[in-house]
Amino acid sequence: MKVSEITPFIGAELSDVTYEDFERREVFDQLVESLRQRELVVVRGLELTPHQQIKLATRLGKPVPFVLEKYRHPEFEEIMISSNEIRDNKPIGVARVGNFWHQDSTFVANPAPYTMLHGVNVPSTSGHTLYANAADVYERLPEEWKRKVAGRTALATVSKRLRIRSEHIGLSVAEFRALIDIEHPKVEHPLVREDPHTGRPYLYGAPEYLDSVVGFDANENEAFFALVDELVQDPDHVYTHRWTPNDLVIWKTATTYHCATEVEPGVSRTVHRISIESGE
Repeated sequence: MKVSEITPFIGAELSDVTYEDFERREVFDQLVESLRQRELVVVRGLELTPHQQIKLATRLGKPVPFVLEKYRHPEFEEIMISSNEIRDNKPIGVARVGNFWHQDSTFVANPAPYTMLHGVNVPSTSGHTLYANAADVYERLPEEWKRKVAGRTALATVSKRLRIRSEHIGLSVAEFRALIDIEHPKVEHPLVREDPHTGRPYLYGAPEYLDSVVGFDANENEAFFALVDELVQDPDHVYTHRWTPNDLVIWKTATTYHCATEVEPGVSRTVHRISIESGE
């Protein structure tokens, strides 16, 4: 097995490795250590059955069944199918997911710490995934803003990105917003955290999942959100993962900003996703 740095700011790639290799303790430990230190691990061309993907995820923690049953794998509830493919006149998965910069599930009190994707049917020309390191983002904050956010908390919300479902038809805008507040109440998180494995401080929150920073006025929130977007999306600090068949990608949800890009028309794409709760 070979381990190489993907970029100076995020990512490690493991090559010349098979699923059977990961059954050896020292090989799996190298994957875990690379993940802890580099936020993101890519294993190119790793052939996995859904059952094997779940077994690998279980060694990191506890795979969590996806919240929407209709997008779960028909045999494995822990796998969410992200796909634009249609079979028997029905979508086999959710076609558009995560196409904005975010950290996974910051709008809940205790987000799962790991996400795992396996590229089942992936084009090389579109449908890339972009990644940025939240510790790197914090380091690039101007000193003035580091002082302003020190010790502060922020309110996270899913309201900006909540999908309208059939049961919401007929509701007024006010009624829909009130329902969101009931079903998805805002949660409060520290805005700056320290990674337990690297010791690096990192920014916890993306504007699309943030309501406000506690203690900031409207102008300060607007300015801060614009700054975070600028820093996260800086091309010199973004890794673009161009998928190849059977790629396995795992990341730490708290420290990894990411964004899915569009799939070109007429091209199919299917990825199996597992959210992994902590096993520590």
